Amino acid sequence: MAKLTLITFLTLDGVMQAPGAPGEDPSGGFEYGGWQAPVMDEGLGRFITEVFDRSAAFLLGRRTYEIFAGYWPRITDPGDPIANRLNRYPKYVVSTTLEKADWENTTVISADAAAEVARIKERTQGGELQIWGSGVLARSLMAHGLIDEYNLLVHPVVLGAGRRLFTDGGPPTAFELTGSRMTPNGIAINTYRPTGPASFGSVPDGT
Repeated sequence: MAKLTLITFLTLDGVMQAPGAPGEDPSGGFEYGGWQAPVMDEGLGRFITEVFDRSAAFLLGRRTYEIFAGYWPRITDPGDPIANRLNRYPKYVVSTTLEKADWENTTVISADAAAEVARIKERTQGGELQIWGSGVLARSLMAHGLIDEYNLLVHPVVLGAGRRLFTDGGPPTAFELTGSRMTPNGIAINTYRPTGPASFGSVPDGT
C-alpha cells in the first residue's frame, strides 16, 4: 500500500495559485502568476529531487495535469530525476471534463474519485502516491481523510489574493510536524502528518 502525500508551493498567506509562470493560471482574474521564480534556490531543488525519488505514482487535478503534460513529455533525458519518473510512472488525473489523456501511462478518473483513490492507494505497492498542487483535488481528499502526509513549501512572499489550499469549511484537523528545513532564500519546507480531529481548550491567563 502506498502513502498518499501532498506536495504544494504556498505563499506566506497561503496562496497556491500559479507559482510557476505569469500565464499558468489566470482564472478568477489572478494577476500574480510566477511568484515562485524569484526565490527558487538549490535547497528547494534538492528537496524536490528527494521527493521524486520516493514516488511510485502521481495523482493530479486536470489543470495541474495539463501544465505538466505540456512540458515534461518533451524532457527525454533518462538522467533527469523528475522527467524520468513523471514520464514512466503511473499517473491518474481526476477530472469530470477531460475525455482522454494522451500522456503515456495516464488514467482518467471521472467518477467517485475518493473511492477510486482509496483503491489506487491500496494496490500501489510501496513508495508514495503523490499529489502535486491540484488544490481542488487536494481539498476533496482532505475531506475524506485520505491524505497521509502534507509537504508545504512556504515561500517568503504575500500576495493578498489567489486560490488557497486551506479554505473556510474544511475539516478541523490536528497535525504533527515530522520534518522541517529552510532553504538559503528563506523557503520554509515543513512536512506534517494528520493526527485526527483538532482539539480545543483554554490557554492559562497567568492569574
